[in-house]
Amino acid sequence: MNPEAMKPFGLALADYYKGDSSATVISYRDDGLRIEMPISLFYRESTDMDIDGIALENCRGRVLDIGAGTGLHSLHLQNQGLSVCAIDISPEACEIMQKRGVNEVYCTNISEFKAEPFDTLLMLCHGIGVVENMAGLDHFLTYVHHLVKPDGQIVLSSLDVRCTDIPIHLAYHEANRRAGHYIGEVRMYFEYKGLNGPVCGWLHVDSKTLANQASKAGWSCEILLQEEDGNYLAKLIKAS
Repeated sequence: MNPEAMKPFGLALADYYKGDSSATVISYRDDGLRIEMPISLFYRESTDMDIDGIALENCRGRVLDIGAGTGLHSLHLQNQGLSVCAIDISPEACEIMQKRGVNEVYCTNISEFKAEPFDTLLMLCHGIGVVENMAGLDHFLTYVHHLVKPDGQIVLSSLDVRCTDIPIHLAYHEANRRAGHYIGEVRMYFEYKGLNGPVCGWLHVDSKTLANQASKAGWSCEILLQEEDGNYLAKLIKAS
């Protein structure tokens, strides 16, 4: 993903850290849908959500927190005695993580990150979305093999967009189908205080499709939690 697409997020994270508790990022989907996202969400307690708590319980060994944001999950794991490396493409997010006490932080894209293999790759807050589309997912699932030990795992959350009856979402899914796109592929941009990032893709992939694509790339898939609203948590393990 283009780092400039996340610039509005980085600026909002920094403003909140400096004391602006009202900081809010707005996303604009390409069909005109406008959604406000309070930045306070990214400063919540690490186990406020069931998905977060279960994900953190499943982490083991040395952990790579991808798209770590404010470091809320990295700090929790660090405090539990795990060795954690946090990466994010936002320089503002990385500076915040360092100030909050995350020991190992790198400002980089996962596609450019070089390191010894990890036991766990962690991608929460729908972080797998940064692959942007299905082709990006397939590339990611193949690419990250070298970042995971032979008995390692990926713990990630995503969303089954079919779990809705809201007309504007259903119309967007149908438009994707007609255009030959997977229904969970989104095109949008973020805005904060008048600054617009460039248009980017974001992928919400349902658990069955994730399992199918993971299997093709040499991973087995276990669903750890499936919620009624479509949110779910999955664990991918290298196939033996």
